Formats: sequence, C-alpha cells, structure tokens
Amino acid sequence: MNNITRPILKWAGGKTQLLNKLLPKIPNYKGKYIEPFFGGGALYFALQPEQAIIVDSNPELINLYQVLAKQVNQLLDRLDQYVNREEEFYSIRSLEWEKLDPIDAASRTIFLNKTCFNGLYRVNRKGQFNVSYGKYKNPKIKNEANLLAVSNLLKTAQIICGDYKDILAQFASEGDFVFLDPPYMPVSIYSDFKRYTKEQFREENHRELAYEIKRLHSIGCHLIMTNSNHPLIHELYKDFNIDIIQSKRNISSNGNKRIGEDVIIYL
Repeated sequence: MNNITRPILKWAGGKTQLLNKLLPKIPNYKGKYIEPFFGGGALYFALQPEQAIIVDSNPELINLYQVLAKQVNQLLDRLDQYVNREEEFYSIRSLEWEKLDPIDAASRTIFLNKTCFNGLYRVNRKGQFNVSYGKYKNPKIKNEANLLAVSNLLKTAQIICGDYKDILAQFASEGDFVFLDPPYMPVSIYSDFKRYTKEQFREENHRELAYEIKRLHSIGCHLIMTNSNHPLIHELYKDFNIDIIQSKRNISSNGNKRIGEDVIIYL
C-alpha cells in the first residue's frame, strides 16, 4: 500500500479522523468497492482498492477526480498559476466552473479548497461556491507527490457523477462492499454538512437511503455507513450494529473545535 496517498481536499465531514474506527470493520469482501457519496474519499484512499466505483452527485468534484485520473500533469502545470492573495481568491471564485475547460475547473477547485475559510465546500441555491477567503499565510496548493499518487490510484477506478440510488441499482451486486457516508442528519445548527450541492438531503432522503441499504443487504452486499448520532438514525437502523464515536467538528461558522458524535452502522 502506498502510504502517501491521502485525500487531496479538506472536506466537511471527512472521515480521516474516523479511519482508526472504520478500518477494523472492513469486511473480507470479494467484489467491488463502491462509494456513492464520495466527497473527500478518505476511506478509499486508505484502502486503495483494486476495483472501485466512486460516485458523487457534485459534478465539480467529479470533474476534479476525472481530470486527476487522466490529465494529472496538465493539472499540476495549471496549479502553478495561482497566488494566495485575497483579490486572486475572489477573482477565481467568481468564475463559473462549468464554463472553464475541465483542467482549469479542476485546478480552480483545488485552489479554492486550499485557500478558503476552513476548507469548507458550500454552495448557494444556484450552485455557486460562496465560502470566504481563509487568510492562510502559506497553504500548500500544489502537493505534487500526493496528486501523482492519487492519480495512479484513480486510474483504476470508475468515476461517476450521479444519484446514489441509480448507481447502486446499476452496479451493486452480491459480494461488493458499499461504504456510505451521506450528508448527515442534522443534530444542531452547526451540523449543516448537506450543502455540498445546491440540492438538500432531508429526512425523507434518509428514509429512502435506509430502504436502499436494507435492499443491498438482502442481495448480499457488505455495508458500512456513517451518520450523526440522531434518534431517527437509530430508528432506521435498529436491526444493524451501531457504534457511537466521538468526533471533532473542526469546520464551523466561528472556527471553534467542538466535539460531536458520529455513528458507524454495520452488520
């Protein structure tokens, strides 16, 4: 395993801090690795599976991973153009990524993520990135060694932008391992991690997800899911094992570090 491969983005709700709890629960599976709410991909980068389908509904994020897989050298060249200044940040933020070529769009995503406040990915209802400048003195915008390692890993994956239900219906089968890290059920005003696209992930979406997870279990998939420690989550997954894990909430409106509780759901 290549130890330097790690997530390339700071990501609200990222699972790096939970890896020591998640990795011991990984089943001995013989099929594909499928992650339909990919985000920062911490577990994928830790496991480095040989056969993977990684999925997210965020087209900007998926564009970044597709460019990394196929055009990493051009992406590295584009990252050299950026300067960590406030006026540069807001100028780049004002660009509409859909109107850029894929490599410029991907480099913009990395630049904004590394220089915005707390690495928070948030968009408004029009789908426009709206996080403020982070005022960091020397953020590492271009980590060439890790980007190259990530590119090598992503070359072996199928990278798809789509709805989790469609993807799981099409690709999931007996023996696959499906890791699900959906937008969390909010437990406080500080836990709004669902705005990673302009759409919202509401209570009815969590109920639909629970139905899908039970379907996957019935066809022989291995499953692990993370979520917030919310009564609805316990209700929906009462037939599963549920571990309650304390976790830091580092991305917030005021930058304070708070302790929250996640759950890891598995059989």
